[in-house]
Amino acid sequence: MASLLYQTIEQISREKHIEPEIIVAAIEDAMVVAARKYYKTEEDLRSKFNPETGQIDVYAVRAVVEEVTDPKREMTLGEARKFNPAVEVGGEVQLVRPTDVLGRIAAQTAKQVIMQKVREAERDTIFNEYNGRVGELVNCIVKRSEGPEVIVDLGRAEARLPRREQSRLETYNMGERLRVVIRAVDRAAKGPQVVVSRADPTLVQRLFEMEVPEIYDGTVQIRAVAREAGERTKIAVCSRDKDVDPVGACVGMKGMRVQSIIRELRGEKIDIIPFNEETIAFAQKALSPAKVTRVQILDPEARHLEVIVEDTQLALAIGKKGQNVRLASKLVGWNIDIKSEEEKRQEIEAQMAALTAPGTPLAELKGVGPKTIEKIEAHGVSSIEKLADMTPEQLMEIPGISEKMVEKIQVAVANYFQALEEQPAAAATEAAEGVETAAADAGQAAKVEEPPAAEAGAETLAETPAPKDSALAEPDGGNPERSERQE
Repeated sequence: MASLLYQTIEQISREKHIEPEIIVAAIEDAMVVAARKYYKTEEDLRSKFNPETGQIDVYAVRAVVEEVTDPKREMTLGEARKFNPAVEVGGEVQLVRPTDVLGRIAAQTAKQVIMQKVREAERDTIFNEYNGRVGELVNCIVKRSEGPEVIVDLGRAEARLPRREQSRLETYNMGERLRVVIRAVDRAAKGPQVVVSRADPTLVQRLFEMEVPEIYDGTVQIRAVAREAGERTKIAVCSRDKDVDPVGACVGMKGMRVQSIIRELRGEKIDIIPFNEETIAFAQKALSPAKVTRVQILDPEARHLEVIVEDTQLALAIGKKGQNVRLASKLVGWNIDIKSEEEKRQEIEAQMAALTAPGTPLAELKGVGPKTIEKIEAHGVSSIEKLADMTPEQLMEIPGISEKMVEKIQVAVANYFQALEEQPAAAATEAAEGVETAAADAGQAAKVEEPPAAEAGAETLAETPAPKDSALAEPDGGNPERSERQE
C-alpha cells in the first residue's frame, strides 16, 4: 500500500498534469540540498524515496579506490568492506546520513526547492502541450485583468490577451466566454506562457472553417485574409469544384453563415472576394465595392500597381482613412496607388509638357568644368532641370563624380536658379529707373522751352499799337500834313 506522502504526490501530479516521477525527483533533490546545507559538507550526497513507507533516506556516496586522493569522495577497499563486505575496487559505498536532525530551516529550503521544481515541470508541460497548437481556435473564459492585458482561462492553463491582440471595439467582462486563436507560446515569460489573440487574421479564417463545411472539407479554399480588427476584413476564396460558388458558400442562405461570424466578431464588416490568379483582375475585385476603370502594373519587381477609377468612385475606393485600399493592398500583396480620371489626365498633360519644354543646356552652368559636364551628359542627363531633380546618391552613382564634386554641382545649380529668380526683379528695377529718368528729362525740357518773364513783357509792349496823338509813337516824317502845320 502506498504511503500518504505518495498519495499526495499522485494527487498533485493529476492537478498539475505532471508525471509523479518528476515530483519524486524534485523531493529527492530537495532533501539533498537540505542535507548539504545542514551538514555543511562537500560529500557526494544522494537521496532515495521509498513509496511504500514514505521514508526519504540520504546517503553519502564514496568510491572504492586503491589509493585515496579525495577523502570526502573516496575510500580504500579495507574501509569500504567494513560497511559492505562484498564491495570491490571500483564500486561504491553508501553511508547513511540521518534526516531526523534536519531542522526548520532545512525543511523550508526543501519546500522552496520542491515548489521550484514543480513549477518548472508545469511550465514545461504547458509549453510542450500548446507549442504545437499555435494557430488553433480555442474557447476560453475571461478570468481577470492585469493592466492593459486580459488573463483568460483555457481550462488546463492560463493565457494572456495583450493589448495589441485585442479588437479595438471590444471590451471584456469577467466570466465572459470568448473564442480566441493561440498566437504564440513564450517559454521565458514570467506570467502565463500562452499568448492568445482576438485581432489576428487567423481567427477569421478558423471561424469560416468552423461555419462553412465546404471550407472544412477542402472544396473551398481561403487564399488570403487582410484584417483591421474591429472594423473590416477582406477574405479571398476560391473553389476546387467548378460547380461550387466560393462566395455563395461562405455567405450561406440569406447570409446566415457570414452573419454568425459577424456576430462573433461583434459587428465587424466582412468582404468576401473571389480569388484570381491574375493580379490585375484580383486587384479590381479586392477594391470592391468601388468600381475600377483600369489597373496598370508599374513595377513588377517592386510589386507596384496603379489603379484608375472614376472621379465619383475615388472616395469609395480609398475608403475611410484609406482603409479600403490598405486592406486591398494587404490582400493582393502589391502596393496600390489610386488615382481618379482627372488626376491621371493632369499627370499625362504635365508629362507631355515636360517632354516638349526645352531644357537649359548644362554648358550654361557656371562653376562646373567641361569634363564634369561630359560625364554627366554621358549618364543621360542633358539639362540643368534634370540635374536639379537628382539626389546626391544618384549623382554619386555617375562614374568619376566624387562627393566633393557633388557638393560643387549642387552649389552651381542653386546659384543658377537663384540668378533666374533675381533676373525678373532686376528687370523690374531697371524699368522703374528708366521711367523715372524719362520723366525727369521731360520736365527739364519743359523748363528750357518756357521764356523768361521780362522778355515776355517786352514782346507784349512791342506788339501793342501806340495812340495816334502821341509824339513818340510816330516820327515827324510819318505824316506830311502834320509836318506842314508844324512849319
